[in-house]
Amino acid sequence: MRDLLIATTNQGKLREFAELLPREGYRVRAGSDVLSPVPVIVEDGVTFADNARKKAQAIARETMCLTLADDSGLEVDALGGAPGVYSARFAGEGANDAANRTELISRLRALGTEQLRFSARFRCALCLFDPLASDDRRILEVDGVCEGSVVLDERGAGGFGYDALFVPNGHDKTFGELSSEVKHALSHRGRALSLIVASLAARAGTP
Repeated sequence: MRDLLIATTNQGKLREFAELLPREGYRVRAGSDVLSPVPVIVEDGVTFADNARKKAQAIARETMCLTLADDSGLEVDALGGAPGVYSARFAGEGANDAANRTELISRLRALGTEQLRFSARFRCALCLFDPLASDDRRILEVDGVCEGSVVLDERGAGGFGYDALFVPNGHDKTFGELSSEVKHALSHRGRALSLIVASLAARAGTP
């Protein structure tokens, strides 16, 4: 059985990964289970994929473990795609989820429109890096997108990040209100992870 490290310190993401990733053939572990302290990876990439790849490679090479890294965020059309890759620090370095949501609401209200919803999407890039694999199987990159809209009032106590403000298309509840099962079936991370799960299943079955 191989360790599968998750290269994030975000507890919400760790919880979702633990719920969605396969247990057969793998021990799903946080990077902090293996590294102390966990190295700080500067997320200075232009795209989500850049940041996910940088994190996966750094942790995998440090531990020589199969490593999965994520970078994801919210893109709001009315803000030109912001917060985008700055989603986790939209209100400034060290900002928490509540501060980032407040900043988003403030910027949307500052547009001076009477809109109550704004078209948006969650985007997730995942990178699976295997330091022990041959060059052609060392890296797998996938992404997932969930289209929807942002509302200006927080609704629901579930999820994390911007979930209490995001309503996926075809629904009238935010991710903060929907059950985790429904969210996983719809979400950007759930869609991207389904591709990773298929790859892991194939790897586990390879002699």
